[in-house]
Amino acid sequence: MSGEVSTDSGLDPTEIHDVLRNSRRRLVLKQLIAVDEPIELGELAEHIAAIEYGESPPPHKLRQSVYVSLHQTHIPKLTDLDIIAYNDTDKMVMLSGHAPDIAIYLEIVPQYGLSRTELFAGLSLLGVLATVGSSIGVPILEMVEPGWWSLLALFCIGILAGYYSFTQEPTLFERVR
Repeated sequence: MSGEVSTDSGLDPTEIHDVLRNSRRRLVLKQLIAVDEPIELGELAEHIAAIEYGESPPPHKLRQSVYVSLHQTHIPKLTDLDIIAYNDTDKMVMLSGHAPDIAIYLEIVPQYGLSRTELFAGLSLLGVLATVGSSIGVPILEMVEPGWWSLLALFCIGILAGYYSFTQEPTLFERVR
């Protein structure tokens, strides 16, 4: 026995960490999850190059560099772990066996700042503190009724949830079609 703690996904924690520590592999997985259908490797490379270099469309040389990196390094690694499948004939990339199991970890490894979970928890805590502070008479907070603080916190959480639903993930309508 190796002493490794296995996860429910069948992948070792070291394999999961190795996959997700690379930003390019995270971008591959995020894009495949977002489109929820097979995508051509060149199109995937162009999307990732546009994100990495901040230009849309990215310069051909940069797109080609990303394409080669994906084709020679990242796609084989993800394929070997059965996270994605790659058809070399038509150059199509799609999610595979372990993709749903590893997708949950994308939330835990935010590229910048707070994860969604931390953001929602922070807004909830702020709402509770403002409501309680207003109820017990904390200066400035007591100027607004406690119910309004709760309503404001719920409104902010709703706006944030809507933002994530419509910009970061496939919408309900996209998943249904």
